[in-house]
Amino acid sequence: MDVRNCSSITEFILVGITNDPSMKVVLFVAFLLIYLIILVANIGMIVLIKLDSQLRTPMYFFLCHLSFSDICYSTAVGPKMLVDLLTKCKSISFGGCALQFFFTCIFIDAECVLLAVMAFDRYKAISNPLIYAVDMSSRFCYQLLAGVYILAMIDTLMHTIMTFELCFCRSNKINHFFCDLPPILLLSCSDIYVNELAMFVFSGFVELCTISGLLVSYCYIITSVLKISSDEGRFKAFSTCASHLTAVAIFQGTLFFMYFRPSSSYSLDQDKIASLFYTLVIPMLNPIIYSLRNKDVKEALYKVRNKRLFK
Repeated sequence: MDVRNCSSITEFILVGITNDPSMKVVLFVAFLLIYLIILVANIGMIVLIKLDSQLRTPMYFFLCHLSFSDICYSTAVGPKMLVDLLTKCKSISFGGCALQFFFTCIFIDAECVLLAVMAFDRYKAISNPLIYAVDMSSRFCYQLLAGVYILAMIDTLMHTIMTFELCFCRSNKINHFFCDLPPILLLSCSDIYVNELAMFVFSGFVELCTISGLLVSYCYIITSVLKISSDEGRFKAFSTCASHLTAVAIFQGTLFFMYFRPSSSYSLDQDKIASLFYTLVIPMLNPIIYSLRNKDVKEALYKVRNKRLFK
């Protein structure tokens, strides 16, 4: 389509979750509470890991950055959504929409790959505990983390540039509560075949790296655990992976539902619910999962509590 026939859109209107005034107040209170829990729980996790010397291991180094990713992408979406629930004007500038999409996408991608890196870390800890500290040196951990963000940056930049260079001439109303890729593509009057292909190819590559890393790591983990002679040792080894497996199952399950299904089954209403789950619920659940099922974290929390009580 000729670009000259495109209208110049300077802002988008976010339709939001609901138009029911009574529901808006209820949802605002619920989502505000969830967002505050996200901030308190994840910042608390980061501070706890920084304060307790026993948590200064590769596993908690990556968990710290998992909490950081949770804070970042929930903050890219949450505050704007909360404001829109209380105001009539739900507009977002064209550049603001691009920035919101960029920051949401990059930290979701980072978390996706980070979960695979954490599986690799668990494999190293279980298979070679005596040389674990040497294998997972501080330098190597930072190199892995750099790889996570480089991969996330490449995928996000590709989608952001390709999406926001499209021609938008149908409408400026995004049927969503934030600037997400599928509802934005629906507004374009350009040919979006390349964009859809890129979504499957590039995002599929990130998912392939993640799933491959998870499967290979856990195959080696299972093999290593089965070699442990005592039942207690096997249970302890498996229990260290329980929190991670729970987080992976919830996060990956939601992403697959959102982005890797036939277009014929696409539903914006279903996607809004799924998006709420991975932008707000999962960042709230992650620190709870890792604290409730993790002995080291619980002991660190007790130490901090006792220090404050006996001051």
